[in-house]
Amino acid sequence: MMTSRDVMLSLLRREIPERMGIFEHYWGETLPAWRQQGFPENVDPEDYFDYDLRCVDGSWFDSSLRPHFTEEVIEETSEWKVRKDGRGATLKYWKAKSGTPQHIAFEVTSPEAWAPYREAVATLDTSRVDVAAVRQGLQKCRAGDKLCCFSNLFILEIMRGTLGDICMMESFLLEPQWIKEFCAAYTRHYIIHYDYLFREAGKPDAFFIYDDLGFSNGLFCSPAVMKELLMPFYREFVGFLHDNGLPVLLHSCGDVRKAVPMIVEAGFDCLQPMEAKAGNNVIEFAAQFGRKISFMGNIDVTVLNRNNPDGTRAEVLRKVRPLRELRVPYIFHSDHSIPPDIRFDTYRAAVETFRSIARY
Repeated sequence: MMTSRDVMLSLLRREIPERMGIFEHYWGETLPAWRQQGFPENVDPEDYFDYDLRCVDGSWFDSSLRPHFTEEVIEETSEWKVRKDGRGATLKYWKAKSGTPQHIAFEVTSPEAWAPYREAVATLDTSRVDVAAVRQGLQKCRAGDKLCCFSNLFILEIMRGTLGDICMMESFLLEPQWIKEFCAAYTRHYIIHYDYLFREAGKPDAFFIYDDLGFSNGLFCSPAVMKELLMPFYREFVGFLHDNGLPVLLHSCGDVRKAVPMIVEAGFDCLQPMEAKAGNNVIEFAAQFGRKISFMGNIDVTVLNRNNPDGTRAEVLRKVRPLRELRVPYIFHSDHSIPPDIRFDTYRAAVETFRSIARY
């Protein structure tokens, strides 16, 4: 019988093992809500639902312009807080619920403002990473039979967090050389720091990149701009990880339909989460790309949050059965992450339905 790690590695190699995989993300408010609905105290969802993947503690290191920067609180009420971070971004956050922060101001909005940070970003700074914590996290993960995964943001999320959406998107057209320079510096940043971590702490089984490529109704830029300005750097970092023997998973929110051919070409091994509410359909992707890439997600939370048992089962069956018949490598996951308005019993029913048909 295959272990969880064996199953996941097989799926990420675009093979067909004995069964599909399973993993999940949650909003911060979800587990406290579930505790009120019967979810056991002092138990993690990853253990309760026996997920196949574990993210290694410490591998998501500080990639900001000013590491170790203490966030500055600009303004605060009982409902929200405005704070300035190490990227020079001033953002407004809700205090009692998750959500995308409101953009208030950014310091780096020109090539001139970026110039003082360019060399430092592309230089190894061992103080950014906690080797002992990563080594301990790897040891803890390897004590089980799950896929051990490093994870971090990449160039587009870093750029949005440093320049802000408006400056970033304007600069795609007005300052393309600056965009390339920014991406090159941060690609170098990740390569040298993870090369150091791999040597000093050890290597995981896989790597999870979190880099949203679009809105709910399209990409942040045209496919042509994305291909020219961004994809060479994805290929470079994915190539570095492949050279280290690691399959690479890409998390991207939004409507990524026009980007999937480039994602496949860049060498990614798995696409996640394929937001159904943004128009993505894993069955259509599977029919088009087959085993050129594996898939994780696309279970529509806007169906699950109705908390209707029949609707929940139908959504899972509607997605998973065709993928099983197509014999496409698939890992069960929501189409983003589980919000608190999906009840514990509803999600448990979704998992039970999936497991009843998860064998190839």
